Amino acid sequence: MDKQINIQETLDWYIVAGVDEVVGDTPGLAAEKTLPVTPLNKISVKQVNVSTVSISATLKNAKEACQKANSLDELRELMIHFDGCNLKNTAASTVFGDGNPKTKVMLIGEAPGADEDRIGKPFVGRCGHLLDKMLAAIGLSRNECYITNVLPWRPPGNRTPTDEEIAVCLPFLKRQIELIGPDILLLLGGIALKSVLDCNDSISRTRGKWLQYSLSQNKELQVLATYHPSYLLRSSNQKAKVWTDFLRLKKKLSEINQ
Repeated sequence: MDKQINIQETLDWYIVAGVDEVVGDTPGLAAEKTLPVTPLNKISVKQVNVSTVSISATLKNAKEACQKANSLDELRELMIHFDGCNLKNTAASTVFGDGNPKTKVMLIGEAPGADEDRIGKPFVGRCGHLLDKMLAAIGLSRNECYITNVLPWRPPGNRTPTDEEIAVCLPFLKRQIELIGPDILLLLGGIALKSVLDCNDSISRTRGKWLQYSLSQNKELQVLATYHPSYLLRSSNQKAKVWTDFLRLKKKLSEINQ
């Protein structure tokens, strides 16, 4: 006998996945519709809705706004009032960084999920609970670190952010790094790796290797990339590799503290 479907759980899953339209009650082919064809020479330019603000202009505005922030509180306010990213229009919260601003370790993920968007803090859902356990295993708590994401706004349905969305949000992340000035960056997942280091290598090829990130103050940060906790929730067989990466992080911290 087939397992009975829980309608409420199914609807909840659809909402989280970003489904917002019902196609039909039963499978089948929709009736073919004949659409009127408008000759090209009769299409008015007014029918085309094109934004007059280019991505380059928006990016310039973001960079200029970030440089005005002399503290994390000022940067948070700038992000809350920044309207250059469409993700803000669909998100419930602007999820800023959280933790110790005087830390030596800064963790960077991809974007807020449903729980983070609802609560307004990074890594508070299932991924956050797993991350807390991973940190505790090497003697760290999230209060000793600073945790943030590349994007402060949740993409609808947790979809992958576009290159344009990343580019517009990146100046805010880089300013966070400058204001905190950690010794180590731990990049969680491929989006964080690509965004922070402008690296096209896959996370599987790059993880476990110590890299460098240059601050504007001529300070070189040690950078380590590893798999995102959300990936580990789907692929538990990769946890051993991440454990090895966290041991590398612990060793590097002990060297810095000497």
